[in-house]
Amino acid sequence: MPDTASTPDRSNAFSQVPVEVIVSVGHARPRISELLGLERNAVLPLDRRVEDPVELFVGDRLIARGQLIEQSGAREGQLAVRLTEIIENGESLT
Repeated sequence: MPDTASTPDRSNAFSQVPVEVIVSVGHARPRISELLGLERNAVLPLDRRVEDPVELFVGDRLIARGQLIEQSGAREGQLAVRLTEIIENGESLT
């Protein structure tokens, strides 16, 4: 029987590994000619409205949805996401 006192907790070892979370606010499908014509201050319309939920991905897995918020206090003006839905089984893009 293994000695559990000396066996490292593997879940704890991985808990400190950083992961990149990508927040998707929308998509655009311009033609190449439209992209080539873009200049400074051009506007590229997205398929979502400001109040629509954003999606959070780790790799290609959807992990949550939420609302963009602006932080206040010491982080005033910085964007953040308030989670409104946690995806249990991680929907994939593919």
